Amino acid sequence: MSAPLQNDRYLRALARQPVDRTPVWIMRQAGRYLPEYREVRAKAGDFMTLCRTPELACEVTMQPLRRFDLDAAILFSDILTVPDAMGLGLSFAEGEGPRFANPVRDERAIRALAVPDPNDSLGYVMDAVRTIRDALAGSVPLIGFGGSPWTLATYMVEGGSSKDFAHIKALIYDRPELGDALLSTLAEASAQYLSAQVEAGAQAVMVFDTWGGALPPAAYRRFSLEPMRHIVERIRRDHPGVPVTLFTKNGGQHLEIMAETGCDGLGLDWTTDLGDARARVGNRVALQGNLDPSMLFASPARIREAVGEVLESYGAGPGHIFNLGHGITPGVDPERAAAMVEAVHELSPAYHRS
Repeated sequence: MSAPLQNDRYLRALARQPVDRTPVWIMRQAGRYLPEYREVRAKAGDFMTLCRTPELACEVTMQPLRRFDLDAAILFSDILTVPDAMGLGLSFAEGEGPRFANPVRDERAIRALAVPDPNDSLGYVMDAVRTIRDALAGSVPLIGFGGSPWTLATYMVEGGSSKDFAHIKALIYDRPELGDALLSTLAEASAQYLSAQVEAGAQAVMVFDTWGGALPPAAYRRFSLEPMRHIVERIRRDHPGVPVTLFTKNGGQHLEIMAETGCDGLGLDWTTDLGDARARVGNRVALQGNLDPSMLFASPARIREAVGEVLESYGAGPGHIFNLGHGITPGVDPERAAAMVEAVHELSPAYHRS
């Protein structure tokens, strides 16, 4: 039996319930900015070995919680585990990012894609979830996550990172029905993957739509939002009470339609004002964010001011989870991250007094 949860601020905030202070965690909180992470990464030998070794994935998940008083842990993994399980030959070259040996660029390749069994080819992720839950011992909730179907599709079709998304955009513009087929397969694969994470012990899930903001509005609704809606509906059906957060980078213009998916929370990057976002979505969803990650290169005093500005922007009452507007930058001094967390602890209780 799992240990009772000692700190539920994060889950309460997602449910828009009162808390004593604004919960805080950091996107990519287990990562290269921590020297202890770099040591474990070197021991693993390569990034995917680190992801595929549950004990090592657990160790790096726990590292930021030892340094900072955070309100949630997030599974250490990668958004591209699902296409990797589809047999596309994922690798990570130092300094170059992810590459797929077998990109998916024609109808035959797309129609041949099969939804992987998350407890088979992705079983190492579920083992990591179980190992981390044991290590947390009820201290804070564990967030599971996956990449959005659209974001996965961009890497799968482009063969890696891209600046202009020429191949995937050519596909969805010239053969939209083929784009629908690809996104439908990825939506089902992602829904099963996140559902399996919940069954293994994740207490909330988050969908990272890194590249949805690269699409014009109509294409965003069809190729990014609708596949994410499928994921939300599956989690709500199979695991009622498990909150789902959606995050579209550069997606501030889409908040209202994102809230209509039935998700519990929306992540915001730093280009959207929290107060404006709150006015637009009301109390339908919680909001997560949204300090510019580059602010952590500033002085501790300036970081404290910026934290105060974010808290003031959201205003009083529940439903806010403090975070960066994207992942923490690898070159950040961990002491600056600590300054941010401490400022949230110090300044946020004033916004939660009845």
